[in-house]
Amino acid sequence: MSHLHCAAYRLPLDRPLVMGIVNLTPDSFTGDGLAGGGDVVARAIEHARAQWEAGADILDLGAESTRPGAIATPLQEELDRLLPVLEAIAGWGVPVSIDTYKPEVMRAAIAAGAAMINDICGLTRPGALEAVAASDVGVCLMHMQGEPGTMQVAPQYRDVVAEVGDFLAGRVDACRAAGIADARIVLDPGFGFGKTLEHNLALLRDLPATSPEGLPILAGMSRKTMIGQITGRPVAERLPGSLAAALLAADGGAKIIRVHDVAATRDVLSVWQAVRQQ
Repeated sequence: MSHLHCAAYRLPLDRPLVMGIVNLTPDSFTGDGLAGGGDVVARAIEHARAQWEAGADILDLGAESTRPGAIATPLQEELDRLLPVLEAIAGWGVPVSIDTYKPEVMRAAIAAGAAMINDICGLTRPGALEAVAASDVGVCLMHMQGEPGTMQVAPQYRDVVAEVGDFLAGRVDACRAAGIADARIVLDPGFGFGKTLEHNLALLRDLPATSPEGLPILAGMSRKTMIGQITGRPVAERLPGSLAAALLAADGGAKIIRVHDVAATRDVLSVWQAVRQQ
């Protein structure tokens, strides 16, 4: 597949795209959310612009924390955090992805100009598949074992690569049956979502197998616990490890890299791509 279809956008997949994270929550595990006072909408818009100007190909807005142990955000609170920011940036000329699993939020975001839905539940919630199918937005289908509040308590698999691949293949089948074209679909193995460090490493080693349909893969490991477990570094010091993970994901065929540190990731991928092109 040469391009990803996201509403009005056709994103070329001849190099890994960088998805810049824009957290709209007050309790982000990385500390880059909207805790504190002041005009939170203005601060969120400023951060989104900084990610775009740093070279983000896609902006990913999330108004509900899905970190391990997170408590679900009420629907109206998520909408109140999300929509003012989305409405302000939807006309910038950069595709905006919305990180949500709630069909009501999906429909409101699509109406407000979102180009992609990034769903940690893989469109399994009632009404989610229909919300995306009724539009022309792109969709990222992620694998998660359990739910954010308890997913890291004791994740277990017989074969994590095969099980993640089987789940995602099943969700692709469901999307196709609902009329969602392959050109709109991205798959995410869900690093850190109901996985131990060993599970995450197995997925990274065999990344192409998590997309048995050969569809584009999104990898999101930026600043995550797995980086801290490997390096022993706290969240604020995980940039080098995150860059190494991004490079390994790109080398494993990932077409979208979801990150907090856009400029540094673009630099690493640019050097990698230049060498590969030669």
